[in-house]
Amino acid sequence: MTDAPRHTRLLIVGSGPAGYTAAIYAARAQLSPVVVAGMAFGGQLMLTTDVENYPGFPEGVTGPEMMEMFQKQAERFGAEILMEDATEVDLSRRPFQVRTDGGGFTADALIVATGASARWLGLPSEQEFMNRGVSACATCDGALYRDKPMAVVGGGDTAMEEALFLTRFATVVYVIHRRDELRASRIMAERARRHPKIEFVWNSVVEEIVGDASGVTGVRIRDVRGERTRTLDVQACFVAIGHQPNTELIADVLETHPNGYLAVQTGSTRTNVEGVFACGDVMDATYRQAVTAAGTGCMAALDAERWLAAGE
Repeated sequence: MTDAPRHTRLLIVGSGPAGYTAAIYAARAQLSPVVVAGMAFGGQLMLTTDVENYPGFPEGVTGPEMMEMFQKQAERFGAEILMEDATEVDLSRRPFQVRTDGGGFTADALIVATGASARWLGLPSEQEFMNRGVSACATCDGALYRDKPMAVVGGGDTAMEEALFLTRFATVVYVIHRRDELRASRIMAERARRHPKIEFVWNSVVEEIVGDASGVTGVRIRDVRGERTRTLDVQACFVAIGHQPNTELIADVLETHPNGYLAVQTGSTRTNVEGVFACGDVMDATYRQAVTAAGTGCMAALDAERWLAAGE
């Protein structure tokens, strides 16, 4: 880094429920944290319209509204929020060094809260109907389409979990898979096959999400064997082809699981680098919920506070 960096005791890279909760706890502990929130601040919740399963919001709240509240609460206690992207991280020595779009920082401790991104189909119509019938989280959005026909795209365990969850609300759940057999574990595949509300659409890919001003009205699919196309009448389409943890900056330094998510010590948020902590979806391949991300954000702040105090 060429420019003289600013120093902070605690730097948090990433926002969303994990990063902002870590900032709230750290700021209340008078650590004056700096949050490099990123230009895509707020994480996956910025792509979610109605959040109905986060405690404390009996009438629900939109994802962007919730993230604005989180940010204001962190700022109220003294956290500094920067809408910049981290572009380079050096963990080879302490203080750690992080370069951003707007300059750079050195930090005694670092919390990584960069989240994970859903893998999408890459269709223009998918982006057009995002949050209007297209989603990557059945737990988040399934109840919004109660008593409607729905579709799930994918053939792994995640897709089966999404489909089974959606049967609580949907009249029918079409599982669209490009092959004629599932990649899911045997037990998950059998559960899905046995469920009366789930119908499998084999050897098929989604070519277009169809809809109007009210939202999704169907998905046009193509049979990969004979090129025949048809449209399934659904009012929601859940893409369940996996998530990718956002570890580009630190995957070559911090230990990861085989699936790419950051590894932390059992019962804590400590990584393999002393003074670096990880929270939220970047280290959670299982739950990926706002409330669990917030919980690990709290843990990371407490872990960092105790680690900093021990070093004084």
